Amino acid sequence: MKSVKDFGFQNHLANLPEIRFAGIALIVVALLSATAALTAQENGETNGVAARVMALETLWNQAEVDKDVRALSQLIPDTFIYVDIDGSLRTKSEFLESVKNGPEKPSEIRNESMVAHAYASTVVVTGVYREKGTIGGKRYSRRGRFTDTWIKVNSAWLCVASQSTLIEK
Repeated sequence: MKSVKDFGFQNHLANLPEIRFAGIALIVVALLSATAALTAQENGETNGVAARVMALETLWNQAEVDKDVRALSQLIPDTFIYVDIDGSLRTKSEFLESVKNGPEKPSEIRNESMVAHAYASTVVVTGVYREKGTIGGKRYSRRGRFTDTWIKVNSAWLCVASQSTLIEK
């Protein structure tokens, strides 16, 4: 009759720690690969969301130039709050009224140096804007820094808060 030794069972038991290590290493490599693939997918999605919101920033500027309060109204919720260059606070209705009937007549608003940071269903955009136009028939030109906070509501991106600060030319 054959014993356990004859089947080489002890040799396999002696290699058990090595087999365990190899199995664990294989699992770790598989998890790291999956994590890298998911991170790449998330970065791609994050970049796409950031680009979409920055495009909305450009649409916002054109709507202000055109005094298109209907278009602006679709970009901001009823709870919107705006901190103007003078530090005053404006609600959605006050902001839209100032765009529609305010003394400023912008002919151009353009953004530069924009950076967007996406966090799940929130995007924070910072940048510099240049604005040209007239106030009471006199030309003006200003440069400012802005921070806009956008959230995803259902399938739409809405700016819930905006702040502007004048900076030297």
